[in-house]
Amino acid sequence: MEQNTFDLALPVAIGSDHAGYEYKEEIISYLEGKGIQIKDFGTNSPDSVDYPDYAHPLSLAVEKGEVAFGILVCGSGNGVAITANKHQGVRAAICWGEELARLARGHNNANVLSVPARFVSTDVAKQMVETFIATPFEGGRHANRVNKIACA
Repeated sequence: MEQNTFDLALPVAIGSDHAGYEYKEEIISYLEGKGIQIKDFGTNSPDSVDYPDYAHPLSLAVEKGEVAFGILVCGSGNGVAITANKHQGVRAAICWGEELARLARGHNNANVLSVPARFVSTDVAKQMVETFIATPFEGGRHANRVNKIACA
């Protein structure tokens, strides 16, 4: 089982498609303002792109342990989460409030936060990121369930 908390000595990975670009930039500024190192996987403009082109490289970095955790942002949060969850060891959770972010970490040991930019404010997105970082995995009965997720 993975660590119960994130190692913030590692950078935090963030990526988005065009619909999440502005939120990604705001989240980066917010985290950098707290002294957290960021690895930005793009996109780098609001021009239309295909979300898997950004979700796959970010998820691979999470899978390899090169980053503390990942944040993906798209319009609904669904596309990037579906893509990220194709990677072994990645548990991406779509959240639209602080309580969901807390439960995703505490109960599911999520290591990628998927933010639906079209359905939450930037303030809520930042609060979810803060909660996601601060919440440890509870382990116990939840560890048994999380250990059953992988197909391999």
